[in-house]
Amino acid sequence: MSCDFLELAVPGVRGMSPYQPGKPIEELAREQGLKVEDIVKLASNENPLGPPPSAVKAMAESLAELARYPDGSSFLLKQTLAEKLKVSPEQLTMGNGSNDVLVLLAESFLDAGSSAVYSQYAFVVYPLAVKAVGAEGIAVPALNYGHDLDAMVEAIKENTRIVFLANPNNPTGTSFSEQALLGFLDRVPEDVIVVLDEAYYEYGVGGDLPDGIELLDRYPNLVVTRTFSKAYGLAGARVGYSISNPEVADVLNRLRQPFNLNLPAQFGAVAALQDDAYMQKSIEVNQQGMAFLEQGFSDLGLSWIPSSGNFITVDLRCNAMPVYEGLLSKGVIVRPVANYGMPEHLRISIGLPEENRRCLEALGQVLA
Repeated sequence: MSCDFLELAVPGVRGMSPYQPGKPIEELAREQGLKVEDIVKLASNENPLGPPPSAVKAMAESLAELARYPDGSSFLLKQTLAEKLKVSPEQLTMGNGSNDVLVLLAESFLDAGSSAVYSQYAFVVYPLAVKAVGAEGIAVPALNYGHDLDAMVEAIKENTRIVFLANPNNPTGTSFSEQALLGFLDRVPEDVIVVLDEAYYEYGVGGDLPDGIELLDRYPNLVVTRTFSKAYGLAGARVGYSISNPEVADVLNRLRQPFNLNLPAQFGAVAALQDDAYMQKSIEVNQQGMAFLEQGFSDLGLSWIPSSGNFITVDLRCNAMPVYEGLLSKGVIVRPVANYGMPEHLRISIGLPEENRRCLEALGQVLA
């Protein structure tokens, strides 16, 4: 008789489904018999400019030291980041992508007797991390596809230890103002940690998007997470971090795996932080691409969710999967979001001008 290893797993893991990333370009090329260079990937909210040349150079120069372990404390990166953000290095926890830090937070502060609150259309990693540790996940119905902050406060129970917020939110792109955030934080009990996921923060600067880091001194239970995977163009390097009060950072760093940031990633992130021209170009390309796609959707008679990120979620008013598959056949990869409870929507990352044009042309052909 063979052993049922699923039954041996802890209860939280038994009920989980694996995270499904955007379809890789190479996989689609194999499936459809397409050339890699003929495929447009607008599925994973990556920076279409590619990595900063300054970061590529720094990472290449670090390769001679690959026989040695990386700095387990990421000292240089933390010092550079602390100076950039005007915080103390003791407030930082580095992660293998911000996903790593989100999981660390769940593992550090949740257990089978506790609960966590998040929005209905929240980043899928929140419920996955909560379920993995056996905690109760409380999904609060969304308000206009975004966070209903009043309802989320009301959903907090005596055993709630974490509330997850995303600003801007993935996959909907919605955001909330500083006034709304302050009103929320003032009502959250001080023993409940508020995780403010700002993975797309750089793309929303210029509007009324609040800077969570500026609120840390006022709210000791606030933790802000950010990443180098989006605007900084280093998704493949896997560098993320959290900023919190030093006591929370101390807890997270007790559980953080040693050497969780490899050597090239650390050097690349340091270089990217100092490349202001690249960041400005990234924001400009995103703003122009967003306006182009919005106009294209309007021309096709489609509606969309206004986004503060580097992606836009369009409402097809029909089952989106056949449209998604039709786009794949034309070499365009976007992201279905039925797993978020949005079966009639597709999430489309902002690409380069030619990529955006290809996407709209293919979408029009498939819909026709």
